[in-house]
Amino acid sequence: MRPAFSIIFFTVMSGFGFGLGALVALGLIDMPTMSSKLIVLATIMIFSGAGLLSSTFHLGHPERAWRALTQWRSSWLSREGVLAIVTLDAILAWFAYAHFVGQPPLWAGLIVSALCLFTIFCTAMIYASLRTVARWNHPLTSVNYLAFGLASGLVGLAALTALSGMNATGLAMAASWALVGAWGVKLVWWQVAGKQAEASTRETATGLGHLGKVAPLMPPHTSENYLQHEMGFVVGRKHARIIRLLALIIGGAVPLILLSALPANPFALILAVGAVLVGLFFERWLFFAEAKHVVMLYY
Repeated sequence: MRPAFSIIFFTVMSGFGFGLGALVALGLIDMPTMSSKLIVLATIMIFSGAGLLSSTFHLGHPERAWRALTQWRSSWLSREGVLAIVTLDAILAWFAYAHFVGQPPLWAGLIVSALCLFTIFCTAMIYASLRTVARWNHPLTSVNYLAFGLASGLVGLAALTALSGMNATGLAMAASWALVGAWGVKLVWWQVAGKQAEASTRETATGLGHLGKVAPLMPPHTSENYLQHEMGFVVGRKHARIIRLLALIIGGAVPLILLSALPANPFALILAVGAVLVGLFFERWLFFAEAKHVVMLYY
């Protein structure tokens, strides 16, 4: 499918923002001053909000985006939008309590954290629920989104902790292991989802394989149409391998090197956050570019 920058930006940034929010709500960072609370809150809201806002740019009529929220009974896109609004409000309430009253109770943090993670899950299910795209329609798709959200959030949490002048060594080590796990899941996804996509044929798409070989009698169109333009994007295997390697190096190897610096350095951790996000942009571009809609079997 044709990768849209707005959707890539949306999935990467909102995943990072909500992943960070899930960890902060569990009390994994000390915020003793007003300024530290504002910095952490601003980071969560800016990344999460910017990601969600960018998703509307992919619509033909962004001003009508609110209508998508009405289909939450049947649409994962609608559920994600509704839940994102609820989650951002819950995060604001959590920080308000932390400022005016004190450390919120554990049960409140668990609820906010669960809302953040379920929002990321809903984002993943927008794609994982599509049976028409075999590469996406796999349980590991949602696992991968959650893993990258938490891993990138941990890197961000380590950077914020170091910026506040506290020891971030433990968080940096945890972020390293989380990154290894997330990219490990991605490597497995590339293998199993790729094989699943290659197994999709005209016979499986039509359900007529038991009758023999299926072949169209005539081409469906004499000139390119919208489906071919949007769903027929093709990335060569050679280019796909290069982009995978870039994603692994920039989003995996470079952050791991920066996170291993002892003692944890704020500047190095900020660079690690940037490297993770850039690597995820490569990973997410390929996520969309390699997806093949079943309709293209007819072309």
